[in-house]
Amino acid sequence: MKVNFNNLPAVSRANRSIGAILMDAGLLSPEDAERILLLQKEKNLRFGDAAIALGILTEADIQFALSRQFSYPYLRAVDQKKPVSTELVAAYQPFSPCVDQLRAIRSQLMMRWFDKLEQRQVLAVVGTARGEGRSYLAANLAVVFSQLGERTLLIDADLRHPRQHEMFRLDNSAGLSTVLSERSRDEAIVRITDLVGLFVLPAGPTPPNPLELLSRPLFDDFMSRMRSTFDVVILDTSSLSEGEDGAMVAIRAGAAVAVAQATQTRVSDFNDLVQGLMNAGVSVVGSVLNEVVTDNKSTG
Repeated sequence: MKVNFNNLPAVSRANRSIGAILMDAGLLSPEDAERILLLQKEKNLRFGDAAIALGILTEADIQFALSRQFSYPYLRAVDQKKPVSTELVAAYQPFSPCVDQLRAIRSQLMMRWFDKLEQRQVLAVVGTARGEGRSYLAANLAVVFSQLGERTLLIDADLRHPRQHEMFRLDNSAGLSTVLSERSRDEAIVRITDLVGLFVLPAGPTPPNPLELLSRPLFDDFMSRMRSTFDVVILDTSSLSEGEDGAMVAIRAGAAVAVAQATQTRVSDFNDLVQGLMNAGVSVVGSVLNEVVTDNKSTG
């Protein structure tokens, strides 16, 4: 779904009943809803308690509906057709310990960096090598920021081995590379309709000159527009081992969070990355140690 940015709506609280939300999601039939309402009235129960007592719905179903009521959208992992990759744990498992850690990172970033009044809305996710989990972290951070009610844009600025179009199951024929080469404009940004407030700009076709594209003044102009439109902008980047692209993006962003992989990242390389960014004037607002062993061909 392409987006017109002239009138982006604020993320609003849903005002539908739990029953209506579940019926819209195909989890509740009108007949079963009637049975629940009858028991609810007879026993003076809450709708969810009556539904669980009858064995019609589960606690997970009720939590799903409540998340819609309170503008905290997430997806059901049991759905046959999953709109995004299950790597997006924040979208599918919002109450898991893993996502608790992501929310803790979000809180730290809110305190240490993000401030729209100070025009600190942009953050790059950087690392030394492929397989450290940059793309995973960037995508899931974007989800948890959108769940907070922030209008969030995730940009795949890894123009060498892009991953975000795969994780969000998007067409990659247009994206950052086509924006920077002036073959498309902001319409390349895609609204993720299943996750309220979340937008993604894929990398686009892999160019022969990624560093030159990211060095163009057009990138600064584009980021200036994004700052005026979004509350939070997160940039996925290519690894330092593949060139200076990631450092260039971090410099343009002004701030970065550095990712390391527990069994893979060399401490000396990581220290060099952080020191190099700081010497270039980048605010390194935090670091994340990823302890999960990943496939460095697929995780980024």
